[in-house]
Amino acid sequence: GERRRKSVRGCIVDSNLSVLNLVVVKVGENDIPGLTDVHVPRKLGPKRASKIRRLFNLSKQDNVCQYVVRKPLSQREGKKERSHAPKIQRLTIPIRLQRKRRLFALKRRKADMKEKAKAEYAKLVAQKRKQFREAKLQRKRSRSESKSAKE
Repeated sequence: GERRRKSVRGCIVDSNLSVLNLVVVKVGENDIPGLTDVHVPRKLGPKRASKIRRLFNLSKQDNVCQYVVRKPLSQREGKKERSHAPKIQRLTIPIRLQRKRRLFALKRRKADMKEKAKAEYAKLVAQKRKQFREAKLQRKRSRSESKSAKE
């Protein structure tokens, strides 16, 4: 969208600029009212499984779904409290592991089938070669026999 306006060292900052994007590098003795005196919590929590684990110091065995940062929704009177949780990404679930195992098994099976087909083809080629060699020898013998019979 729109370009961010940043103040650059050496430039004149004047009243024509409506917004400046600045970063607090060093905190002084006094707080800036409305900026450093108020702590604003983060609106959204992490969505990726590994980042949720890092935030709550979880192990691989812990269920990440229980630690998702939920966002409370505005409730209507007489209704129970509702909240919204983001869909966790890169979550290792049994179905994903099953798919992974299946793909590896298919790959292995294909490799074995290719190996068998290659061996079968090599066998067939050797058999054909042998037949051609025998046919060649047969013709040679028949020629030599016909020559000897003429004499």
